[in-house]
Amino acid sequence: MIEQNTSEVQSSYDRVADEYVRHVYDELQHKPLDRQLLDRFAGKIRNAGLVCDLGCGPGQVARYLHERGVAVCGLDLSPGMVEQARQLNPGIPFCQGDMRSLDVAAEAWGGIAAFYAIVNLPPADLKKSLREMWRVLRPGGLLLMSFHIGDELSHVEDLWGCAVCLDFYFFRSGDVAGHLRGTGFEIDEIIEREPYAPDVEYQSRRAYIFARKPSLETLETTTE
Repeated sequence: MIEQNTSEVQSSYDRVADEYVRHVYDELQHKPLDRQLLDRFAGKIRNAGLVCDLGCGPGQVARYLHERGVAVCGLDLSPGMVEQARQLNPGIPFCQGDMRSLDVAAEAWGGIAAFYAIVNLPPADLKKSLREMWRVLRPGGLLLMSFHIGDELSHVEDLWGCAVCLDFYFFRSGDVAGHLRGTGFEIDEIIEREPYAPDVEYQSRRAYIFARKPSLETLETTTE
């Protein structure tokens, strides 16, 4: 296995940012289930305070939520992606950061949308990122995350004609749900789907998990 470090991931996405916008920014137009799930998410957290599009890329999920009345921000490891997001989505705040160590106060966010945010994280880093999501979510806060289903690791050195060095991790839904529960989240629902057409997305099965940080009352009961 080829090990990658944070700087390689960051610089890879910086180099591919322009092509990423061309290929991905309008993807939700062609993904009805994704829109349906984001609509549900927006309906549940619209009045919950600030919501983060974590691993936001050029900000297509943040834009979708913003258009549905959600107070949203975005965060991405890649400065190049953050710059694209700011240009494409004026009025939405975006910043650079690492989801494994968020420069965000505890209980700052009412919700997190993490669409494919974990795909470049090895299992140990996945656990770190879930602990950070737990920390920054308010009690009762909702997480909606998505990822590729499988057991494989795919190393990519060319993405849309751009030289990159990226490892893409696939996960089993039950494994991610187990990590979430181990962190303290409650699982509301797990959804899986087959891939859309090849001209829409990579041909992998997809998973979506709605998870919730227990309410303050539940947390207090649990610790008594």
